[in-house]
Amino acid sequence: MLIALLSILLVCFFTLMVVIGIHCRKHATDVNGFVLGGRDVGPWLTAFAFGTSYFSAVIFVGYAGQFGWNFGLASTWIGLGNAFVGSLLAWEILGRKTRVMTRHLDTKTMPEFFEKRYQSKALKIIASIIVFIFLIPYTASLYNGLSSLFNIVFTIPYWAVIVVMATLTAVYVIIGGYKATAINDFFQGLIMLIGIVAVIFSVLASKGGFTESFAKLSADSIVLESGTTLNGAYASFFGPHPLDLLFVVLLTSLGTWGLPQMVAKFYSIKNEDAIKKGTYISTFFAIVVAGGCYFIGGFGRLFSESEFIKRMPDGRILFDSIIPAMLRDLPDLIVAIVIVLVLSASMSTLSSLVLTSSSTLTLDVVAPTVKKGMDEKKKVFTMRIFIVFFVIVSAVIAVLKDRYNITFIAQMMGVSWGALAGAFLAPFLYGLYSKRVTKESVAVCFVFATCITIIQFLRSFGVISFDNEVLGYVFKSSINSGVVSMVGGLILVPVVSLFTPKPDKNSVDQIFACYEHTFKATVKQKERLEEN
Repeated sequence: MLIALLSILLVCFFTLMVVIGIHCRKHATDVNGFVLGGRDVGPWLTAFAFGTSYFSAVIFVGYAGQFGWNFGLASTWIGLGNAFVGSLLAWEILGRKTRVMTRHLDTKTMPEFFEKRYQSKALKIIASIIVFIFLIPYTASLYNGLSSLFNIVFTIPYWAVIVVMATLTAVYVIIGGYKATAINDFFQGLIMLIGIVAVIFSVLASKGGFTESFAKLSADSIVLESGTTLNGAYASFFGPHPLDLLFVVLLTSLGTWGLPQMVAKFYSIKNEDAIKKGTYISTFFAIVVAGGCYFIGGFGRLFSESEFIKRMPDGRILFDSIIPAMLRDLPDLIVAIVIVLVLSASMSTLSSLVLTSSSTLTLDVVAPTVKKGMDEKKKVFTMRIFIVFFVIVSAVIAVLKDRYNITFIAQMMGVSWGALAGAFLAPFLYGLYSKRVTKESVAVCFVFATCITIIQFLRSFGVISFDNEVLGYVFKSSINSGVVSMVGGLILVPVVSLFTPKPDKNSVDQIFACYEHTFKATVKQKERLEEN
């Protein structure tokens, strides 16, 4: 029954994805259409594209299980942080200014923005290298957890799941570009909303409802490293490790402000009204999806006796097995919806990442090196080739990591988010708001974030260690070092700008004139964006 039901849902789901890709092919004939959807994408599509790119299978299967286990119900704060900082504030602070300035500068990628905003080709090259190095392993991490969910129903190898998902994602992105990705994200987002709500009610019902589940969780205790026993810590307001929780909230919420595939959603949005509507839609989506994921993950310890929760050789819990174990005994329809949900979350994020990677490599690296230049068709064709390349590479990395348990790949996945956010958040944010920021300060931020990432990477392999308590805590995990990288960049950029030569006033004034530009002699763009 379950196999038949899931098979029907998957066939319908995959067919819809491909049909949408074919339908949108007419919008993907030039670079502007292929990468940005013509810069006229409405609020619903943009908001759902933002949300589905934000929350992948890694969130639902990996992070929800891991942080729910470590922090209990307090992990819900992560979801709320994602909603109100990662979505609401991101749209309020970045949305309109990003749309206006990137349109004014005619930039389609983040490295290209750095080049034109700071008048430096070197910054574009460095940013492109950072994107290339860290976005690929981040892409490969999207496949994590898929095998454990599919094995609930099918006895099929992990590599087969990866190949099917990667192939179908590549097909609709290659054919329809960003427009197809945005429309597919909308439908995938609807599946995620329905699935999360269904899972919350079903899992709690399996344990006697919310009140009984909360009471059982309250009875659990934890012994801290200091020897102190905390009763009911996993049901408390901030959980057993409040400082660790804060670092997770900061990285997963503020970090999105510096991720190229997230910020790119603001390049393509239609107008001011779309930004306002999209802000509320995106926030609601995040509350339900992220809040719901971490909320239900907070009850993971109630399933600690499940035979399906796996352990590593040293006895530690394999966090990717927690959520699948919680779903094992749910009704067939719910399990089928959840599997399609996770597949939707993974495909939507994968499509966004490969489109960002291919456009960056084509427009910022390949095109400038071609002496005779590249016309629109050649650029679009090259991006399609790179989409195939990035999908194949990410799939191969994921398979190798799973089959041979390659530590190097796992560690690269772990540091990718912090490396990208640490390098790009401050230069991008200040670049939208301040005329005083210098290209030297941006370069320092790039170097600082890269050095933090390298140190974390070496620390993960045991190459270096720290006796200092503060440094030990900073590099205890890629989450902590990622936050330090982001916050450090926010401090370094303005400080270094004070001690380096001011940028050319005329050039900067011309860039920031976009906020004062007047359309039709009456309506200022500062007050309202006009449609193309």
